[in-house]
Amino acid sequence: MHKLKDSVRAFRWVSKPKKKLFVLDQLLLPNKEKWIPCVNHKQVAACIKDMNVRGAPAIGCVAAYGLALAAVEKKFNSPDALLAYVVQAKETLAKTRPTAVNLFWALERMMGFLALALAQAGSGKDSVQKIQKNLEDEAVRIFDEDLAANFHMGKLGAALFPNNAVILTHCNTGSLATSGWGTALGVIRTAYQLGKIKKVLVDETRPYLQGARLTAWELSKDGIPYELITDNMAAHIMKTEKVDAAIVGSDRISAQGDVANKIGTYGVAVLCKHHGIPFYAAAPTSTIDLKMKRGEDIPIEERSVREVTHIKNFSIAPAGAVARHPAFDVTPRELVTAVITEKGVARPPSLETIAQLFRPAAQKQAALSSI
Repeated sequence: MHKLKDSVRAFRWVSKPKKKLFVLDQLLLPNKEKWIPCVNHKQVAACIKDMNVRGAPAIGCVAAYGLALAAVEKKFNSPDALLAYVVQAKETLAKTRPTAVNLFWALERMMGFLALALAQAGSGKDSVQKIQKNLEDEAVRIFDEDLAANFHMGKLGAALFPNNAVILTHCNTGSLATSGWGTALGVIRTAYQLGKIKKVLVDETRPYLQGARLTAWELSKDGIPYELITDNMAAHIMKTEKVDAAIVGSDRISAQGDVANKIGTYGVAVLCKHHGIPFYAAAPTSTIDLKMKRGEDIPIEERSVREVTHIKNFSIAPAGAVARHPAFDVTPRELVTAVITEKGVARPPSLETIAQLFRPAAQKQAALSSI
């Protein structure tokens, strides 16, 4: 097995000489690779809202760096002044995308860490500088933990695939959607390095075409065999060809295992159920919202209908066409074979198996199983 490594990153943090976050503009991929420099939290918020960066884990990491930038955007005379400004920045970042729970998880973790740092700090310039450094360190930890989680769930998920497997995936769940390696695509990457993947079937993922523009690009970079298909080809291919499993990522998973993911995921799950094909979701435990029991309660983002009526700036519908664009759907747990996380596999997903992931004994067993 080759050393685990991918060829892509969605963002880069630079600490010196000036703190800066570079975001790879995914709107321009695969035709152009352009990095957007962000030196303040408002620029970070714009990148999240406009989908220059997307994917729940990546959004969480980028938002954490956004707060780290907010803490150094001005000269603060006291820790309290820094806190007041960072609170405003947090509210700005929280308004960018409503469905991806990693965004709110990362922001709350950063604010909790800030509260602890304030309680331990004194007053004056030295305390402000220490808090600024601590916030940056916490953002880096969030990044490092997500990357480690991706590698771990890759190993756990790859074990579920048969040899010579044909795997279907929807949307983009690779390095572009995370800190690196990926969730569902990370599982595929790991399985490929183990020699278990024959090819990957890539849904184009209308209307934003993350599969066509991003997943196909990532697989090409890593030399993994794939075939790009339109979303409405999946049923035909499942019926007429060998498909061993489907695997997707998630933007939020309920406490009982319902999976909110890019629009079209629910349809893939229904097709898998009909054809007897396992349907997996891979996501870090930070994507699981234990406060939300049912998938029906997950907020669904409605994006611009222009993304449906146009491809880039080219209109594919009559002027004035009425359109809809719910950006996500929710797959009920009954259609999910297993939820794969860095802390173990919930199979089948339920209140009990999801809760088990957060118990120390289960986490220890998950760690041992990857050795």
